[in-house]
Amino acid sequence: MKSDNDINSILTKLYSMRQFHIKLGLERIEKFLQTLDNPHKKLKVFHIAGSNGKGSTASFIASILMAAGYKTGLYTSPHFVRFNERVQINGNLIEDEFIASFYNKYEKYIIENEITFFEATTAMAFDYFARKDIDYAVIETGLGGRLDATNLVDPLASVITSISLEHTHILGDTVEKIAREKGGIIKEGRPVFVGNVDGAAAEVINGIAKEKKSSIFFLNNFAEKEKDFVNLTLKNQQFHIYKTPLIGYHQLINCALALKTLNETLNINDGLVIDSGIEKVIENTNIQGRYEVISESPKVIFDAAHNPEGIDTFLREFKNEAGNYEKRSVIFAAMKDKEIPDMIKKLGKTFDTLYVTSVGFERSATIEELKNAAERAGINAIPLYEPVELIKDFIMNKKNECLAVLGSIYLLGKLKSKIYQFT
Repeated sequence: MKSDNDINSILTKLYSMRQFHIKLGLERIEKFLQTLDNPHKKLKVFHIAGSNGKGSTASFIASILMAAGYKTGLYTSPHFVRFNERVQINGNLIEDEFIASFYNKYEKYIIENEITFFEATTAMAFDYFARKDIDYAVIETGLGGRLDATNLVDPLASVITSISLEHTHILGDTVEKIAREKGGIIKEGRPVFVGNVDGAAAEVINGIAKEKKSSIFFLNNFAEKEKDFVNLTLKNQQFHIYKTPLIGYHQLINCALALKTLNETLNINDGLVIDSGIEKVIENTNIQGRYEVISESPKVIFDAAHNPEGIDTFLREFKNEAGNYEKRSVIFAAMKDKEIPDMIKKLGKTFDTLYVTSVGFERSATIEELKNAAERAGINAIPLYEPVELIKDFIMNKKNECLAVLGSIYLLGKLKSKIYQFT
């Protein structure tokens, strides 16, 4: 039995592998998986990519599979508080003992072959799922798709939730280029389900599907977006989605995409099973940071919106309640490779006070960089070096105000465990 100190030491070693940065490509992970006897080839996989909504869609797929009685693995990233959140089976997090055992066994290989953090974590997840003999694995890509470490799987179905400009220095500077990268998860003869993607990006995805002889299902062809619900066309029935435990109309769309995927691939159509999977999505998958209300009075919302499309989605939902508060404040942090000026402009139009802080990672924008970006946009930003203290004071004062924390999932995770000590 490994002690906490042992697992902390292992995780420290794993996190230190971030020094190798992002190294897209499949050669390293392919060789590593061969060393593990190719566990990914033993899995029945649903593979999900997208600029926004992929974590929620993956969670809906996994939760409905669980409700249908299947032993389901879920691999997502990044984690909020604990590394173990990345790898789950039926809502149970991977054990510290497995993490330590895996790393100790392959440490020499990992170091000698400069395996990246994400590659090592992906290989660990595949190995864990294969050893646990799960029925299905729901696998979320890390970055892009075509050259992502997860893209050695041969999935039952691929899912692409949305496409917007992100990681442009890596994936390309147009939506067409980014669509080509994300469309790289489409496999020969395997169906692909596509969410909010249209225009040039949709043409690219459609072209890849034709090349691969893959059936393609576009959201707009099977889901009618009504004012307060989504009307979903399944194989032999209509299904209305009015509400999910994940707040926001966009979550109805993510849920519809998940359900259509399962209906077409596994013929899941039992209303009781579907309703149970939707209602228990948080309980079944431990999903966090999707318009998550940390405190009701005063209102504190955590949301993992990390790019302009994500900010737009958050603001559409927030504007439904923004008028309820005497004052609206936001704490914002972001990675350097994001469209920071655009996001700050959007936030400045809705919130009275903008605080900028830093996650503290090498890839994160500094407080000074965020403040300068705000000034160039004509918005006053207040530097915030102790966000936990501000949130604590805000909750203790109990005023009719609202505080949102946005921009980086890493920030949310860093704050969350500390905040729960006094909420």
